[in-house]
This record gives sequence, C-alpha cells and structure tokens, in this order.
Amino acid sequence: MRKSYLDYSMSVIVRRALPDVRDGLKPVHRRILYTMYENGLTPEKAYRKSVDTVGSVLAKYHPHGDAAVYDAMVRLAQDFSMRYPLVDGQGNFGSIDGDPPAAYRYTEAKMSKMSVNMLSDIEKETVDWQPNFDDRIPEPTVLPSRFPNLLVNGSTGIAVGMATNIPPHNLGEVVDAILALIKNPDLTFEEIMEYIKGPDFPTGGIIMGRSGIRSAYSTGRGKITLRARAEIEEDERGRSSIVVTEIPYMINKTRIIEGIANLIKEKRIDGISYIRDESDRTGMRIVFELKRDANPQVVLNQLYRFSSLQETVGVIMIALVNKQPKVLTLKEMLHHYIEFQGQVITRRTQYDLKKAQERAHILEGLKIALDFIDEVIAILRSCKTIPEGKQALIDRFNLTDVQASAIVAMRLGQLTGLERSKIEEELNGLLEKIKEYEAILGDYSLVMEILEKELMEIRAKYGDERRTEIQVVSGDVDIEDLIPEEDCVITLTHFGYIKRQPSDSYKIQKRGGRGISGMKQRDEDFVEELFIASSHDNILFLTNKGRMFKLKCYEIPEGSRVSRGTNIINLLALEPEEKVTSLLRVEDFDPDKFIVMVTRKGIIKRTRLDAYKNIRKSGLIAIGLNDDDELAWVRLTNGVCELLIATRNGMAIRFDENDVRPMSRTATGVKAIRLKDGDEVVGMARVREGATVMTVTDKGQGRRTPVEDYPLQSRHGMGKINYKVNDVKGHVCGIKVVDDEDDLIMISNEGVIIRIAVKDVNVMSRYASGVRVMRLGESDSVVTFARAEHVDEETEAVEAPDEEDELNGTESEEMKTGESVEETSQE
Repeated sequence: MRKSYLDYSMSVIVRRALPDVRDGLKPVHRRILYTMYENGLTPEKAYRKSVDTVGSVLAKYHPHGDAAVYDAMVRLAQDFSMRYPLVDGQGNFGSIDGDPPAAYRYTEAKMSKMSVNMLSDIEKETVDWQPNFDDRIPEPTVLPSRFPNLLVNGSTGIAVGMATNIPPHNLGEVVDAILALIKNPDLTFEEIMEYIKGPDFPTGGIIMGRSGIRSAYSTGRGKITLRARAEIEEDERGRSSIVVTEIPYMINKTRIIEGIANLIKEKRIDGISYIRDESDRTGMRIVFELKRDANPQVVLNQLYRFSSLQETVGVIMIALVNKQPKVLTLKEMLHHYIEFQGQVITRRTQYDLKKAQERAHILEGLKIALDFIDEVIAILRSCKTIPEGKQALIDRFNLTDVQASAIVAMRLGQLTGLERSKIEEELNGLLEKIKEYEAILGDYSLVMEILEKELMEIRAKYGDERRTEIQVVSGDVDIEDLIPEEDCVITLTHFGYIKRQPSDSYKIQKRGGRGISGMKQRDEDFVEELFIASSHDNILFLTNKGRMFKLKCYEIPEGSRVSRGTNIINLLALEPEEKVTSLLRVEDFDPDKFIVMVTRKGIIKRTRLDAYKNIRKSGLIAIGLNDDDELAWVRLTNGVCELLIATRNGMAIRFDENDVRPMSRTATGVKAIRLKDGDEVVGMARVREGATVMTVTDKGQGRRTPVEDYPLQSRHGMGKINYKVNDVKGHVCGIKVVDDEDDLIMISNEGVIIRIAVKDVNVMSRYASGVRVMRLGESDSVVTFARAEHVDEETEAVEAPDEEDELNGTESEEMKTGESVEETSQE
C-alpha cells in the first residue's frame, strides 16, 4: 500500500497537477498546444472542431478522460480565466456567470497568436523529447516558451499533499523585471517589485495593500485581499446606486448576486432595494439600487465585508524544478526562466550552426563541380550506374559522399553561369552566419542579448496596460511589523542544529556554578556558536568555505531550552562539507561600516558592509580562501576600531584596523598574525578603551586583563603573550572584550550552559592564570562563550537534571526517536 500510494502521489504531482517552472504548463495543456501545432491549427488557418483536437490528444499523448482534456482546453480559451488566452475559441466556451461550455462537437478552436510563441523553434531541437504513453511517437517534455508563461498566465492545481496557486501577471511588467535581472542578477525582491507591482488579474479588481504581495514574492506564500471595483452613482431623481464593473478573479458573477440577495433576506446587509445585472458584450455592470435613507458608503462596506465582492487570494508558488516540486520566490522563478531561455537559444543556435555547416559543405562540392563541369559530365557519362559515377567523382575530386550525391542530383538548368553566382552568393552568406553562430556559442553575453531582443519584441507586440489596481491601505503592515522586538539567544551546534530563544531563558548564577542543561546532545554534538540579537536584526551566516547567507532573526525557528533546534540545511543552501562558522548581527548595510574577517591561519580581510547587501538565497562569496584554510571569525567595525586577535597557544596581537586596506568582496586578504607550527586563531575582538579582555580556556579557567596591557603593534607580527597555556590550565578557547556591566554565557562540550556576571571575575595581569569560571566534568570542556547584558536577578546554582527526567519531562517525541526536524522552507 505504501509503495503504491507513493507511486500514485508522485504521478499526480509530476504528471498532472503541478506546472513546470520553465513553460508554466501542466502536461495536459502542453499536449493540447503541441497537438494543435502538429495539426496545423495556427492562427492564420481556419477553425476546426474541438472534438478533432481532443481526439488527437487522447489518441497520441494523454490517455485519460475526454472531459478532462476538453475542460483544460476550454480554460485556455477563456479570457476571464487566462490573462493572455492560448487558445482561440469559436462558439460557447462558457461565461463568467458560470455557464458551462457547449459540447466539443459544437465548438471550434485553433491556436491563439500568443500561443504560437510557446512553440517557436521547437523543431530546432531546443527542448528534450520523450516517448508517448505507448512508445509510438515522441512528445516534448517542455515547450520553448518565448514568454514567461508561468507568471504571465499563472497556474492552479491540487496534487497529493500540496497545492499551487500562482496568480497571473502583466506581460510588460514581467518582461521589464527579466530585462533588469539579466543586467543585474543581484537585484533584491524589493528592487524587482519596482517592475512587477503585483498580480494582474484578467477580471481586473483592486488589490488592497502590498504586504501580502511582498510576503508572496519573498517567501513563495502569501495572502492577497482582492476587491471588486465599485462606484457610487446618483440618478436624476437623487437615488444612489452602487455599480460594480469588475469582480474578483475566478468568482462566479451569478453566485455573487445570489449570495448578496440571500444576505439581504437575512438582514445582514441593509439598504439595498433592488439588484439588476446590466452586463452585456461591452462589459460587466451590476447595479445595486439603494433605499432613499441608505448611506451608500456604509452599504458598500457591508458588501465588501459579507459578500464575495472581496475575497482573499491565497498565493502558493509551487512549481516543478527538475521534476521536483519546490516553493519558489519571485526572483527564483525569474532566474529559472532566464536560465531555461539561455538553454533554448543555445540549442537553437547549435542546430542552426549544424544545418548551415551541412549546407555550406554541399555548396562547396557544387562549386567544385561547376569549376570542372565538362569533366564531371564526362565522368558521369562514362559510368554505367549512379553509384559508380559517385565513386568516380569522389576519387577524382576528393569529395565526400554527401557532396557527390548532391552533384549527381543536379539538374542541367543549374549548370548555367547564373546558378553559379547564386551558389557563391548563398555560400558566402552561410559562411557569415556560421561565424555569427560560433560567436554566440562562445559568448554567453550574446545569448542574453538575443533573449533581451526577443523579449522586447514580445512585449511590443502583446504588452498591454495593467488591469488590476493596487491601493495603499491604511495600516498596511509587513510580516516584520507583527513580530515583537525582543532580545534572543541564537545557538548553533557542531552538527548544524540552530534555534532561537528569548535571552531571559538563562538566569544568572554565582561564578563557578554548575549551570543548567541547555539542550540534550546526541552523537557527541555540541554548541559551537552562541549569539545575542534582536528579533528584527539581519543575521549573516558565514561558512568555513567563505560564503555568506542572510536571514531575519525571527525567521530562525524558536526552540525550547532542551530542544535540538532545526538543522541549518533546512534554512540555508549549504554545499556538502560546508558548515556555518560565524554569525553576525546587522541592523542595516551602512556603507561607512566594515566587515572584518579572520581565518584559522591568521589571514585578515576588511570589506565595506554595503558590498554584501544583495545576498542571494543561494549565498554570496564573502572571502577568497586558500585550500588549507577556512573562515573562522567575523566582526563589524566603524572604520576606526582597534582589533585584538588571540591564538590557541596563548599569543595575542593588537593593531589598528586601518593597517588592513579595504578589499573587494572576493579578495583573499593579508596576514594578521604570524603563527607558530600547531597554533591557530581562536578569537577576534574589537578593543574599547576602559574595557577588559576576558580570556577563557577549555579547562574552565578565566581571567580579565586591562586592554592597556596589550600594546598597539603593527599587523603581521608575532604578538604578545596573552596566556601561559599548559595541560592543567588548558588552552585558550576564546576572548571577549567586556565591561563590569556585562554577563558571560558559557557552553561546554556536553551542552551545559552557565551565565555569570563579569564583575565576579577579578582583573589580573597578562601573566596571571586566572580563576575557575566554570566547573566541568572529567571529560567536559568549554567550547564557546558570549557576552550579554547584565541581569540583576540572582538564583542559586542549579544542577543539570538527569537524562531520564529530561526525556520524560521536557523533550519532544521527535527528539526521543532521534529523527530530523521537519524541513522548513524560508527565505
């Protein structure tokens, strides 16, 4: 049952319900259009009975019910369903009132002018093909689609366990966005929205507010409030009427009127005396005559509130990418279309080049024949058979079989001088085209220029004005405005589990306390990063491979104190063997600020913050790395900071950040500190006058030292002694620049967390061993610590609960079984 159901589910998802991101079509629509193209039902030809097309689709490509195929074809022809209809229908194809179409034996159809562009150059091997259901004939797996049909016409579908609802858009706006994205692939979705204002429905209407549009475009999911267009009119008698000229998309007009009539009977809407439908071929017009004492605006608000004149359109942008369903953002959809069109143009050019080369090859042979025409005729006359004559020509003039065949097939009329000039003219033209095709295939920018030109031609030919208005709504808010702003603790484990918690989850304890359990570890996992941030901050994720990702803090799933969290691979597009090594809190991308990065091998790089403002979902290169190095520490500076870098074996160096010149985003950097064999960088901090440097070892020892004890040096030195390491006191695990008003949150290898006040740690010289700041088990060690604002409240030390108590009392069933956390798709 399980196998059968999964097979059925995948069949429905891939072969029926979801559109392909490249051409925006489901298989049934693709087969209808290709069958019409195959049968010659182009716009300039006569209409043909719909039953002919339906029968051909069923017989050749789509062995399902005829009603399913006809219903799909009918929708392609309805101008109230499709923003740009792909089928030109003649006869009754249904109405916006909900009237059904006539039977397929009565209606006639052919391709619309728009749909011809869906199949342009399909014969030039621009797309892949597959055998039909009985392996008799091939069918295309996708159509070339000269225009972005998925966004322009949208799509709806219900599969097994998922559904898609992509609204239609204005062709001109979508093309403008694609042209802008080709010129600058790093555009943010806000910049793309300067071109694509929002959905553009064929029935018009008014979209209330932009927050739902922004949510849909940035995450792939959102809710849009769509209103009918209504005006208040007053006749010569002074009676007011509400006139509706546009209704929400995919809403039945008759049902709207019937629903409002029922609301009037139930007294839920008061003030309407009569309803009249004056719609005709010129357009829609529904008139609601009001009572003399009725307030027109109050009645209109009641209609919007209680009836289908205002609807919520759920946007779920799911499409097939490489035969896999994925939730896509607006930018991802555009990128997939650009990439697909690049492939189509490349394959078309390869086909044209191949044909041009083949024809030029034949013409070169014909030219040789004309140069020696008398000898050619003599050879052919002396041979008894055509194959014998061909072989003789091949032997005499060193021709190929193709060239010899073309010579033998020449007519006597082609032997004149006029024909010779035509052959030379055609050959010269082909040689020019071959150079052009080879140039296109050798330069991808030329491919993009061709795409831009073709898209502008489509826009000029079929572009029209926007039909759906977008109104700014008072109180229109973003998702972020609904998220309370609060301080959070972000933790990331060695195996990549991340979670967000309120910072007050950990109460302050006395120095040297045992701490409380922060999370239950498995498979020797431990926390590597701990970060304090506001819920509205941008969190920059930097990986060991030098790439950068960005999430809003609130987009990180919240977890309980003992939960493992969500695996980071569910949030970021990480590569195999890539892991996040540093987190950075950024409020905005100020060009006067810098990001300073330090690698394990002591390489440092400084780059302006605004160089990283356009971070793609797939990540952005933050630093170029050597093969044996990895990015480890990142800090944000204002251009006048002093930096302190510490190593595991107890060395430290302090220097001005301006010793490191600003570099490009992909630069490798320069030496910050010279390391001895076996040593590596374990921390970097910004120096503050009057502050102290907290050094913590992996054995739980800690010490505060005045910043003044670290003399200012030049970059690329050996540094000064920071801590005398040994097997008893341990090696340095990190440094922080702290004040008396700060707290420290430390995490051990076994996941134990303790929060202490910095003022409880004495200030000592650089040569002191320090005091115990965290009591550890025999096999435990400190792995990381973070600075946090001081909390006045004090509690007694709390022992970590037993494993059995945690499992029975607080840990989720999912963690008990060790299963991975459910994948979350977020921007």
